Amino acid sequence: MASSDQPPRRPRPGPWPTGPDTAPLPVLSWAKRTGFKGPVSGESITSNSGQMPLPKPDEPGSKVDLEAGNREGSATVLPPPPSAASGGEQENKERTGAVPAPAVQSHQTSRKRAAGSGPNGHAVRFDTSPRQRREEGPATLPQVDEEEEFLPHQSHVKYDLRDSPGLVPIVFYSLQHYLSILGSLILIPLVIVPAMGGTPDDTSAVVSTVFLVSGLTTLLHTFFGTRLPLIQGPSFVYLAPALAIINSPEFQGLKENSFKHIMKELQGALIVASAFQAIMGYTGVTSLLLRFINPVVVAPTIASIGLSFFAYGFTQVGTCLEIGVLQIFLVIVFSLYLRKIRIYGHRIFLIHAVPLSLGITWAITFLLTELQVYSYKGCDINAPTSNTVTAFCRKHVPRMKHCRVDTSHALRSSPWLRIPYPLQWGTPIFSWKMALVMCAISIIASVDSVGSYHASALLVASRPPTAGVVSRGIGMEGVSSVLAALWGTGVGSTTLTENVHTIATTKMGSRRAVELGAVILILLSFVGKIGGLVASIPDVMVAGLLSFMWGMLAALGLSNLRYSETGSSRNSIIVGLSLFLSLSIPAYFQQYGLIPNANSAVPSYFQPYIIASHGPFRTGFGGVNYILNTLFSFHMVVAFLVAAILDNTVPGSQQERGVYVWSESEAAKREPAVSKDYELPFRVGRLFKWVKWVGL
Repeated sequence: MASSDQPPRRPRPGPWPTGPDTAPLPVLSWAKRTGFKGPVSGESITSNSGQMPLPKPDEPGSKVDLEAGNREGSATVLPPPPSAASGGEQENKERTGAVPAPAVQSHQTSRKRAAGSGPNGHAVRFDTSPRQRREEGPATLPQVDEEEEFLPHQSHVKYDLRDSPGLVPIVFYSLQHYLSILGSLILIPLVIVPAMGGTPDDTSAVVSTVFLVSGLTTLLHTFFGTRLPLIQGPSFVYLAPALAIINSPEFQGLKENSFKHIMKELQGALIVASAFQAIMGYTGVTSLLLRFINPVVVAPTIASIGLSFFAYGFTQVGTCLEIGVLQIFLVIVFSLYLRKIRIYGHRIFLIHAVPLSLGITWAITFLLTELQVYSYKGCDINAPTSNTVTAFCRKHVPRMKHCRVDTSHALRSSPWLRIPYPLQWGTPIFSWKMALVMCAISIIASVDSVGSYHASALLVASRPPTAGVVSRGIGMEGVSSVLAALWGTGVGSTTLTENVHTIATTKMGSRRAVELGAVILILLSFVGKIGGLVASIPDVMVAGLLSFMWGMLAALGLSNLRYSETGSSRNSIIVGLSLFLSLSIPAYFQQYGLIPNANSAVPSYFQPYIIASHGPFRTGFGGVNYILNTLFSFHMVVAFLVAAILDNTVPGSQQERGVYVWSESEAAKREPAVSKDYELPFRVGRLFKWVKWVGL
């Protein structure tokens, strides 16, 4: 309670209880809104993006706890006994520095209304004593009674899941949504196609294929997957295994048609792994896996994906330092220093930091190329390296190749009309050892998607999805990756983690806007010149953008910790150890038995992906050696294994661990809003009524 010597405050209009001791209530962060922020949390009360307003009490008798963001009686907040109320408040002040909000007492709250907002916004019961709740095991999730109602959804987006903007706004928002994640769609083909020995024309064709497959799989996911507004596309999760296959010893001697041969190997491995993921989802195995996937596991796993490519980033930027640094500088300025500037009510610089910086850098590079800044007399950029005899040309020809924008003729040679079709590179080649590596990676991709499902649902949907909806989404992602493999994108298709950041930034959570954008993306895939334009981007600019994208991916992964008790020493040790070992163990495998300069044909930044030829596992079975050496050289695999084992064996409360809470199936069916959010369209859901693990 406030001290008695403070002057009385004037009542504040609104639905909140007012009185002489009522103080203005601050806005709580999203993590506190979900119920996972306890009094020992290190998170401060701020007013930046990613926050939700304090939920309104259901009745005047409700009490609000500012530190935890829940009504009194929530399963995640344990109030002190009446006899020690003042002492508990004083202790809370000393620990957090926050002043508890005055409360209005009420003795008429019925047991029927005794439901609060629990972990991740889930409605839970609290008609048991605090001691009984503390003694409950972490595997026991809160249940919803038939008499209890779902709490009203507190949205902080402009358009929720089922909202439909007008014709002009929906076109604008759909284009804005896809432009904001343009880097995620185009950067992977720009990395893997040259690594496979492909030409700029091959890169252009793969980019067009990515656009088509991304549009098709996004429509499939929004109609028959989780139905959340999540864009499907080429995932960085599959980049490391793709590079490992590309740099396998058996492919090092290929000279002609190496691109098509390696692409067919990738297609075969992806088809098997994608079918495995689809079976894992539609058979309900994912529902069992959800018991072991928590924010403490998801955070280091996803963060390690971004951190694992540090050797590629600035190594390539340094090939043309002025252009690469300019690219990084512009994307940082737009995304950070100009992020609060609004144009017609939209944060254009924050939302479109990647395409804006890319366009400006490309224009400057084009101007420098036309002004002959990177032209050196007597040096031919097209001449073989062996014919370059003068020291002057040996010094400047690499700069000409990396700094000029006219080294690629893809834009000029690309056709106006291109229709990507399945098996356009030939019949897939199936290798069991490569397929098993991809199967293991598909599990990591599922872990990534689970975190995205939960985070996006809290933004746009009425409630988190049920475990059946999550299983259905993973199954559909497996089907989507099969399509990506058949068309030949080089990597599997999964939910883009950056999509959640885009939803929170643009405030656009409408499913229809994402679907319209997917249709536009499909139409653009038929314009071959667009793929040619993307293929003409210099690799130094690609490296600059990837340095930003991978850094943001690492940050987005760690942001999952906001659902857990971030001040917990248990979680800090698990996450820190997982991240360190995810960098250290793969380094041991990658450097084991490696003779310096023994593989000079492989660029230095791809050296970690030739592990299969010299790893520490050397059994009598070559395929087993390949699988084990390759898997333990992947940072995300080590991070997932360490975090999953520790988080599920080290004791910790449900609040401390931040266990994801999914909606109960039976309770969700009785709530019309939840049913409309997640039920399948065209009455398709009736076909799955008997399949409980993929239904609502």
